[in-house]
Amino acid sequence: MKKPLKLMAVVASLTLITGVAVAPASQAAGKVKLCLALDTGGVDDRSFNEGAWKGAQASLVSNAEYLPATSSADFAPNIKKFVDKGCELIVGVGFAISAEIVKSAKANPKIKYAVVDDAGQDCDANWNCKDVPNVKGLTFQTDEAAFMAGYLAAGMSKTGKVATYGGAPYPTVTIFMDGFARGVAHYNKLKGKSVQVLGWDPANPKSGTFVGNFSDQAKALTISKGFEQQGADIILPVGGILGASYAAESEKSKKSLTIWVDSDAYNTLTAGKSIILSTVVKEIGASIKSVAKDVADKKFTASKYVGTLKNKGVSLAPYHDLSGQVPGTLKNEIRAIRDSIIAGKLKVN
Repeated sequence: MKKPLKLMAVVASLTLITGVAVAPASQAAGKVKLCLALDTGGVDDRSFNEGAWKGAQASLVSNAEYLPATSSADFAPNIKKFVDKGCELIVGVGFAISAEIVKSAKANPKIKYAVVDDAGQDCDANWNCKDVPNVKGLTFQTDEAAFMAGYLAAGMSKTGKVATYGGAPYPTVTIFMDGFARGVAHYNKLKGKSVQVLGWDPANPKSGTFVGNFSDQAKALTISKGFEQQGADIILPVGGILGASYAAESEKSKKSLTIWVDSDAYNTLTAGKSIILSTVVKEIGASIKSVAKDVADKKFTASKYVGTLKNKGVSLAPYHDLSGQVPGTLKNEIRAIRDSIIAGKLKVN
């Protein structure tokens, strides 16, 4: 039987008022209480947080809710709220929140925790790290898919210049940039070309270009335009919603193409879709559904989850509207690269 429209309206209204989405009680019976402590950028960042929340909502074994963060100062209070509410599985979304997740997990050994984009280990000042029994790290070899994206960008560039930049110099950001740059280098080696990467050099990370956060779209747009002025015609911003303004403007100017990260931008952006060449996809949602199921089945362990091309934890999204512009030979070469990485014949890191 369908739920009365009035009930659905009340649930929707509560979501808008509180900023916290919660599954209706009738759906929650007998399910794991899953709580997401989000990173900054908002639940509708068209990327990282949004992918995590969609994964939580799609889980068939959990009743999910989230709390947003406007800054890192919100991390610990949000996690504490979830502890007080009796959440059975608390997931920290993002590398930056990992330390607070570990701290809470140590203080609450009966609660299960997971952290996206980090191993979730307890590390001292000298980076001597050890596992925490009730924390599962959800990690991703995004450099595998980013390597393919770099090869694609090099093969599609008409100017011989491509670019990438990040929100902040976290390892979970620079791994995209490393893979991208190495994919371009691989193309140059095979083709005898000299496509240049602006914004990042794996051998000199201190010279990398970063916004400094994951919310300043104006600064991100300035960086993107600067790369365009230097001749870059394909740009990979690694920072969730940061690339949205650039994608929207680029759709009008036609000066460059965008490669997105985390969630397929073609399915999430409202403006800029026509210039999305592809997305380096990180299946965050799948990892969250997996750990929720482990908790529900009482099979939770602290063994780290690692998303790869082989287990479909990472991927390169379709070319969508630009598929007709990508030469068939280039598509075949990228598929061959994917197969070689999966087979262990091609090392990208």
